[in-house]
Amino acid sequence: MALLEVRGLRKEFGDVVAVDGVDIKSEEGEFLVLLGPSGCGKTTLLRMIAGLEHPTEGQILLGGEDVTDLPPRARQIAMVFQSYALYPHMTVARNIAFPLKAQGVDGPERDEKVKWAAGLFGIEHLLHRRPRQLSGGERQRVALARAIVREPSVFLLDEPLSNLDAKLRAAARDDLMGFQRRIGITSVYVTHDQVEAMGMGDRIAVMRDGKIRQMGTPEEVYHHPADTFVAQFIGSPPMNLLDWGDYILGFRPEHFLPEGVQDGGDRVPFDFFVNRIEYLGSERYLYGFIPGHEETKVIAMLPATVTVPLEEQRQHRFSVASDQLRFFDKDGGQKIPPQTIQA
Repeated sequence: MALLEVRGLRKEFGDVVAVDGVDIKSEEGEFLVLLGPSGCGKTTLLRMIAGLEHPTEGQILLGGEDVTDLPPRARQIAMVFQSYALYPHMTVARNIAFPLKAQGVDGPERDEKVKWAAGLFGIEHLLHRRPRQLSGGERQRVALARAIVREPSVFLLDEPLSNLDAKLRAAARDDLMGFQRRIGITSVYVTHDQVEAMGMGDRIAVMRDGKIRQMGTPEEVYHHPADTFVAQFIGSPPMNLLDWGDYILGFRPEHFLPEGVQDGGDRVPFDFFVNRIEYLGSERYLYGFIPGHEETKVIAMLPATVTVPLEEQRQHRFSVASDQLRFFDKDGGQKIPPQTIQA
């Protein structure tokens, strides 16, 4: 039995369909990421799971129990918001204790649980401070401690790292994953950042226009995208896509290699006119086009260890391993099995 299950969930705001028939099953201890651009419905979906929005249609089950109509406090679900939503007039200790006080937990037990939650995140020394005296990373830890102090069955996180700078985000990701693995709590994490999604998720649900376009492991959605949207949303640089007559041909920039850099196996050759080369230390990006497809930008991503001489404003011979080519339908952008193309 799935710990968290969403069945046919739909949410309408007037004429706008924010979430459109979503199905999810999340297992015990899983870290599931909802990934997509702004406005795709991921936060609305999270808020419905939390009980902060009521679905127009569908069911939400927790441990097999239908909780669709239960209020948030009855769901054994805790949520961390993007803004952290800390009370500025309260100390860290009182912020963490707030949900316990609302539940009627008595003072001594409440104090013990606050110390336990603060210890998990290494913020025991901050318990007497107020939010304005904390750094962004410290506020994030307080918000996480406040959410976990209730010992919920499911942990919901709505872009909790978005207010941190790049260096702090990397450290916070590591801390958060270490905590989640240590506690083993089922977590649903919303982000528009594919680096977070790929680095943190056991599985990723890629959303667009209120629907889940693909759900799978990071490896599955990266190497075997279900459609052209997923192919270009996942990956930096994104997958190269070319109009190839009856279908769209796709390949990742790191699989587009110059002649002389072969890794064996069957390879498909291409001429590649290089407009510009960008050196980034550990790798080089080559921007150009394939003759006959001048309107479509193509990117090759080469490790700095590749020393084959390549020049700007010149045509070079490149190739892609045949098993790294992906094919998509031109009408709906859906993945096409390679054997269909070969036939």
